[in-house]
Amino acid sequence: MTESPRELSVSILIDASPEKVWQVMTERAAEWWCPKPWTVTLDAFDLRTGGRCAMTMHGPEGEAHPSDGIFLEVVPGRRMVSTDAVLRGADGRLAPAGPFMIGGWEIEPEGDGTRYTGWARHWSDEALKQHEAMGFTPGWTAVAEQLKALCEQ
Repeated sequence: MTESPRELSVSILIDASPEKVWQVMTERAAEWWCPKPWTVTLDAFDLRTGGRCAMTMHGPEGEAHPSDGIFLEVVPGRRMVSTDAVLRGADGRLAPAGPFMIGGWEIEPEGDGTRYTGWARHWSDEALKQHEAMGFTPGWTAVAEQLKALCEQ
């Protein structure tokens, strides 16, 4: 993957097979997708290129942060990539939205385990700085650790 000056990423080695990691990533996403004590409701998780990817993150004090977008790329067993820059409307047609990032979640075999990398590419330097200030590194690291724990159970 080409490095981008507007990319933030985290990576972790998981002691489980890529098949197991992919299964947990895709079938148990609500259990690892956001850092505890936050939870997530998957409003739509149509895991295919062009499928809707919408969720609401719920904070411990009643906060609710909905997000909506589409999957730009889904390579089963390897990678899923989504963006909030495009929405799929109720009529099934695509529509522009306020872009913040393109997010990717990738896995690849490494030794006896699996390398997981989560990354976000931003439309502007301001969006990158905003995501850093929101706690990208600790948040996405916590999410990676939660995924790792589920996969290694």
